[in-house]
Amino acid sequence: MAKIPKNILATGLTSFLTDTSTKMLYSVMPVFLLSMGASKTTISLIEGIAESTASLLKAFSGLWSDKLGKKKPFMIIGYGLTALITPLYALATIPIHVLVFRFIERIGKGLRAAPRDSLISASTTKGESGKNFGFQKAMDNSGAILGPLMAFLLLSIVNISFKNLFLLSAIPAFFGVMSIILLVKEAPAKTTLPVVPVCDRPARKNIFIQLPKRFWYFLAVVFLFSLSNSTDALLLVKTAESGVKQEYVPFFYMIFSVVSVLFAIPAGKWSDKTGRTLLITAGYAIYAVTYFFFGFFNSPGMLIPLFVFYGLYSALTDGNQKALISDLVPPELKGTAFGIYHAVLGISLLPASLIAGTLYDKVNTSAPFYFGALMALAAVVMLALGSVKFRSALTWRI
Repeated sequence: MAKIPKNILATGLTSFLTDTSTKMLYSVMPVFLLSMGASKTTISLIEGIAESTASLLKAFSGLWSDKLGKKKPFMIIGYGLTALITPLYALATIPIHVLVFRFIERIGKGLRAAPRDSLISASTTKGESGKNFGFQKAMDNSGAILGPLMAFLLLSIVNISFKNLFLLSAIPAFFGVMSIILLVKEAPAKTTLPVVPVCDRPARKNIFIQLPKRFWYFLAVVFLFSLSNSTDALLLVKTAESGVKQEYVPFFYMIFSVVSVLFAIPAGKWSDKTGRTLLITAGYAIYAVTYFFFGFFNSPGMLIPLFVFYGLYSALTDGNQKALISDLVPPELKGTAFGIYHAVLGISLLPASLIAGTLYDKVNTSAPFYFGALMALAAVVMLALGSVKFRSALTWRI
């Protein structure tokens, strides 16, 4: 088996350190907001506004990095902004403070995400994008294991306050920025033949026209599914309201991350051999079933297996969606394509979170999860129809 390229190892280390920091925060943030008196709609709205508005930058950063031919500067600025904002959460006293800090921190992610994915794609040898994006996802979620674990230990054993926890979480974020500066190298530009769109027309100056039809169809599927995928903060709220002590809430988020790490790389390697859409479709279906039972059950004992299956969904879809996009678009447009992809994910989170939060507050605690399950099933159907439209699941890889 070929080794992971050094550049992707370095990028993975950066993601690991940064996710350790951000997930220390994220795993307790819903409980922290509830302690301020925030409603579920408010919590959902904070996540939706921050992700959606800031994610518009992902399309521009991807396009900009393609034109400049540089990815690393965007990563340094993006990860650096996250490191600077992280300790400021200790100053938050009302929900609007969290919204402001969250929004600025997400701008950092908006600047770095698409150029980072483009750099990974440019550093990948042919036929191994699934494995390498799976590795990136595994490193992300390894940080998402360590972060909640540290939060759990500091809250339950050391009995540290939320504010001191926020200050400590800035340490791994700082080292994440240093790993970019010292270890990540700019990927060399690849020379390619002129782009020939799927419809066999000559390439045009407008890059959005040059992106193939299969990319846009898949993006429509992602948007539909993302309407079901509201903020994970509601899952943590559901956990806290099921009778779990607040210091144990990060432990449940850690379960999700452990499963995602264990299966991310095998899922990526499997998709390199069998195609992407089969695993993505399976992931969407698992999500639908899992969300249905999140709505059906309300006991701590049942939440553990549900977080296990939620982690399996993540392993099957997150890395393979990026690998599929890497397959579908020409090298010189990958930054743009990943930027649009990330922007769609972010923009859809606002209506998804607003709908879910409103259903949680105005209907009942099960309604947002039933709605999510229904939308996920619709995405499964649309993805299956797309496979027929493009003749087979394997054509998505060409």
